[in-house]
Amino acid sequence: MKRFLTACFLFLGLFGLANAETDPALTRQVNAFVDEWHEDAANARMAYFDKMAKEGVYIGTDRTELWKRDEFKAWARKYFERKSAWSFKATRRNVYASADGSIIWFDELLDTPNMGPCMASGVIRKTKNGFEILHYQLSMAVPNEVNGQVRKLIDESAKKAKS
Repeated sequence: MKRFLTACFLFLGLFGLANAETDPALTRQVNAFVDEWHEDAANARMAYFDKMAKEGVYIGTDRTELWKRDEFKAWARKYFERKSAWSFKATRRNVYASADGSIIWFDELLDTPNMGPCMASGVIRKTKNGFEILHYQLSMAVPNEVNGQVRKLIDESAKKAKS
């Protein structure tokens, strides 16, 4: 809970520092960086993890999926031993930045072959060596009209897990 509140405070604080229009050159650089990060996973390149800060956090779609970079790397290793770990293709991305461009955050809609439409958001730090991902959160985009059905499946799964 403490991490969540800290992340919310950081996000809201950064939101106030955002430029109304993110510099187009910075946006292109961020898009190229995040696209390459997704391509690293699609091609099972371990460079994927090098794009995350050592203290970086990855939050997956399952409630148990909250990792620091090295924990995530250990968990995902089996997927990176294949030709492709997972495939995320951004169909839309919004990029925002602090006034000095050192902290960038984004949200994206993703097309994924295994989970269907997803949404994600991330926070990136710009360093003298380039960009690094501090935080990434992935979620499945569940249409509101089927939310009740999905909730029922989640509840049933939770009951099975308890027994």
